[in-house]
Amino acid sequence: MVMNMSFDTIKLEKGMYNTAGKSFTQVLESLDPSADYAGTPLEGLDAYQRQLKRFDIKVSGAGSDPVQKFFATTDSAALFPEYVGRAVRQGIEEADLLPHIVATTTNINSMDYRTITSEPTADEKSLKRVAEGAMIPETNVRVKENLVKLHKRGRMLVASYEALKFQRLDLFTVTLKQIGAYIARQQLKDAVDVLVNGDGNTNTAAETVNAAQSGTLTYADLLTLWSKFDGFALNTMLAAPDVMLKMLAVDEFKDPATGLNFQATGALSSPLGATLYKSADVTAGQLIGLDRTCALEKVVASDVNIDYDKLIDRQLERAAVTTIVGFAKIYPGAAKVLKV
Repeated sequence: MVMNMSFDTIKLEKGMYNTAGKSFTQVLESLDPSADYAGTPLEGLDAYQRQLKRFDIKVSGAGSDPVQKFFATTDSAALFPEYVGRAVRQGIEEADLLPHIVATTTNINSMDYRTITSEPTADEKSLKRVAEGAMIPETNVRVKENLVKLHKRGRMLVASYEALKFQRLDLFTVTLKQIGAYIARQQLKDAVDVLVNGDGNTNTAAETVNAAQSGTLTYADLLTLWSKFDGFALNTMLAAPDVMLKMLAVDEFKDPATGLNFQATGALSSPLGATLYKSADVTAGQLIGLDRTCALEKVVASDVNIDYDKLIDRQLERAAVTTIVGFAKIYPGAAKVLKV
């Protein structure tokens, strides 16, 4: 049985997008908890999806509604920015390689952030036997000297309401998802730059390995890269497109099991056991090897941010969709570059 405030009596307004520390959906959830719908036909829907159902707005499928359906009432118009944000986030998720290379994500509420670092020496890495009464060896964790560089990335929606109002939401979602894909690719470019060049705290890629013969990639070159990961695991590789082609031509990559896995899932794994990804953001002739569990931190100052005022008021002509994200190296030795 539904308790508290019913989803069809909530007053929707612009101010719900401006609640400190909460997204629009989180504000809705506080007014209309999803837990109250257990065992009802609405179970499985979040608070925003229940609002779409309230106003009978279909955002996907062959029977999706036109954009103007959001603006049938003042309340339903308040749902439009969240629809835009969700479509953009979906595009980011579908095109995003970052979850495969980021060890942790930190959300902050300011534009200034210093991450921590701990760079033990070889002697400090070994956990020696501690005699009775002796001091236990220390691991020093300190704040980095320089701030993490945060980058504002986004796209401007440039279209009149009149041009869009009769367009189906399913089609408009494709455009919004593409905006998300653009943002994801730019963030990946920022992440690759930090992996190779560091985050401004003198922590470039710890070591660059050169192929034995310039312009040629062999299995021995990959083994050399693998051998450099002392104390870390080479479990992920990001390859420039030209390096990827050379790698797939290496005899050891022609193993039938590797081919079958690629045909079935689209995922490539190397003979070294590392998951392999192709990225045009990696400099031609380079391959980045990393330990994804401890190489990179993603710092988010602003998730997908929408000009909600303009969207609610049908002023789509210059409505910005932006994110503010930066990246920091955690352990410099957890990422190395192979130059072919």
